[in-house]
Amino acid sequence: MTTNYYSVAGHGFCVSAEAEAFALMQNYEPFACKPGDVVFTLAVEDGEPPVYGEELRQEDEGQDIICGKTGDDRSVFEFRWLNETAGWLVSSDDYREGRLITTGQHTKFAIDNALMVLYALSTAAQATVLFHAAIVSYQGKGYMFLGKSGTGKSTHARLWLKHIEGTALVNDDNPVVRIEGEQTIVYGSPWSGKTPCYRNVSYPLGGIVLLSQAPYNKIQRLSGIQAYVALVESISGKRWDKHIADGLHHTENALAMQVPMWHLECLPDEAAAKLCNKEVASGK
Repeated sequence: MTTNYYSVAGHGFCVSAEAEAFALMQNYEPFACKPGDVVFTLAVEDGEPPVYGEELRQEDEGQDIICGKTGDDRSVFEFRWLNETAGWLVSSDDYREGRLITTGQHTKFAIDNALMVLYALSTAAQATVLFHAAIVSYQGKGYMFLGKSGTGKSTHARLWLKHIEGTALVNDDNPVVRIEGEQTIVYGSPWSGKTPCYRNVSYPLGGIVLLSQAPYNKIQRLSGIQAYVALVESISGKRWDKHIADGLHHTENALAMQVPMWHLECLPDEAAAKLCNKEVASGK
């Protein structure tokens, strides 16, 4: 078994696994780093399934995560793809040590989900959040598009790439946002959904746009509770754990106050991209 080290948004972690597992982790190579301090460790191995009681189930387009607890109070996350179990993550109560037991089916899916879960939970109290969003860079800043599955986050990002000169894709599904002093920075990550985009880059977060489909294009500024609610719905986290919930709330509240936010009701067309770009990148 070999141990490799990685760093995402300044948070280090390490993975111990056999060569076969690392062969599935090419998306992590841009984030490889020298051994150092880590926020969590993950061991990938074979073994017997844990016995646990279910607490909550998350279902999203054939990808299910079942959260629970063992009899000795360890957290368990079972990852299923199309109703087939890919693995079980068993972690310490502070989410700093994890063990992923794989089934031999959909192993990459299990590894990616285990690392996302541990990353999101172990950094929740460190002003760091893992978003379900698409993000592009433009003129030295990052612009993030939020919305429920199917609302067109990836489509709107592609419209910027096609029609707004100087735009580049940073991440298509799971960027990381971290508040560092008075700055809010958005980072690429090893997790990028259906569009492979694993860039180890970072930008000041210039704005956040909540998308919804409409037969017209209209954009308006959000503030206060509207901005907070839009953020909460797009951030990963185990909110029934008070420690995690408190950390997320602190970061979400800071983001709602510090980062400009808009709601874009739109068609999937060039005009929507140009309207959005003009408004959010104006610096107002």
